[in-house]
Amino acid sequence: MPIATTNPATGQVLKTYDPMSDEQVDAAIERAHLAFRQLHDTTYAQRAQWLNAAADLLDAERDATARLMTTEMGKTYAAAKAEVTKCATACRFYAANAEKMLADEPADAGAVKAKRAFVRYQPIGPVLAVMPWNFPLWQVMRFAAPALMAGNTGLLKHASNVPQTALYLEDVFRRAGFPEGAFSTLLVGSDAVERILGDPRVRAATLTGSEAAGRSIAQVAGRELKKTVLELGGSDPFVVMPSADLDKAAEVATTARCQNNGQSCIAAKRFIVHTDVFDAFAEKFAARMSALRVGDPMDEQTDVGPLASERGRDEIHDQVQDAVDNGATVLCGGEKPDGDGWFYPPTVVTDLKPAMRMWSEEVFGPVAGLYRASSYSEAIEIANGTTFGLGSNAWTTDPAEQERFATDLDAGNVFINGMTTSYPELPFGGVKNSGYGRELSAVGMREFCNTKTVWIGEGEAGAGAGAHSE
Repeated sequence: MPIATTNPATGQVLKTYDPMSDEQVDAAIERAHLAFRQLHDTTYAQRAQWLNAAADLLDAERDATARLMTTEMGKTYAAAKAEVTKCATACRFYAANAEKMLADEPADAGAVKAKRAFVRYQPIGPVLAVMPWNFPLWQVMRFAAPALMAGNTGLLKHASNVPQTALYLEDVFRRAGFPEGAFSTLLVGSDAVERILGDPRVRAATLTGSEAAGRSIAQVAGRELKKTVLELGGSDPFVVMPSADLDKAAEVATTARCQNNGQSCIAAKRFIVHTDVFDAFAEKFAARMSALRVGDPMDEQTDVGPLASERGRDEIHDQVQDAVDNGATVLCGGEKPDGDGWFYPPTVVTDLKPAMRMWSEEVFGPVAGLYRASSYSEAIEIANGTTFGLGSNAWTTDPAEQERFATDLDAGNVFINGMTTSYPELPFGGVKNSGYGRELSAVGMREFCNTKTVWIGEGEAGAGAGAHSE
């Protein structure tokens, strides 16, 4: 895939880049290695000053940065502006809280026969981040902000269709005052990742992307004995029970399915509705999906812009067509439009069966699958009947059902009576084929830290004698 900016609304190639040479990549890794030594010795207050400066730049340049993201991957301008603001908020959150999150944790010294015992969190070095195009700023920032505050450095291999956003991120951290090499963008193809991760100066990797990409990087990291955090695909359930507020559920379902033009790992994709309210919900949901305006993502009135690539648009249409060919019913949408750009209408498909691709595959676009469940147990069976386990939604006003959903939904995130999203304050990640490890919160920050046990004895000769070594 060429490293290029191609406007998804027109299909026009706007700017291309030559991949970096091996020598240029090696130089960037060395700069990251040297910057780690420098960053490791700075105070939290100094890092916070730099990260707050990055937040100020993001706020000041929000509109221009949003236009850049919209041009590169097609998200609506309104959504792009919100993404920039969210990144600035995350920077300020970690600037304010990192020192507390990574403070030494005292242990019971008496229980381990020590004068003093504690856990200390320390950075590990340069971390390779392999990131996707769908949230080109936020996906990177939710790694970069905590990593830099912890004292690590970052090497970004971004998706090849968002090179300008990737270069902008490097520039923001440089202008904010971080040491040279603290955060570097590597304009390389996916074929360069194995060599980069194999470099002994690179200590770990984080990837957000496809299941296949996750398996590939995990294989390399396993061979190299390096830590990884993987956030992979999702086919998130959105369960609606009889006690739910159907109007609110349908409203949120529409946003949850079509956010970011339907191209989100945590977008609701499978709508599992109790049979008692199925017909009423289906009518409300299809009406709202049909009413969404598809068009120019720079137009403030547009609800859904183009898919990021022609291949992506063709893939979801093939999934819909496969369902139709095997007996599914399309309640709205489902037709690939003519004309320039990679647009696809909001679509609702029902009467799905296990033999159809939509039953088991992630659909990465504004296409919703509607499933009927006769009971709570059947709803859970359908919801968990996938290889993925990233996000999940349940709609019920019954307190007992809420508690059951919180336990029974097999996912890294359970949102009840609300839309799945990510917050700096909460851990984010998945289970099963949706990956492992966590981003965000103190949990995510510590993923790329050495959790070091420190045991201090009294100091007299023979202290601790007679203890076994493990």
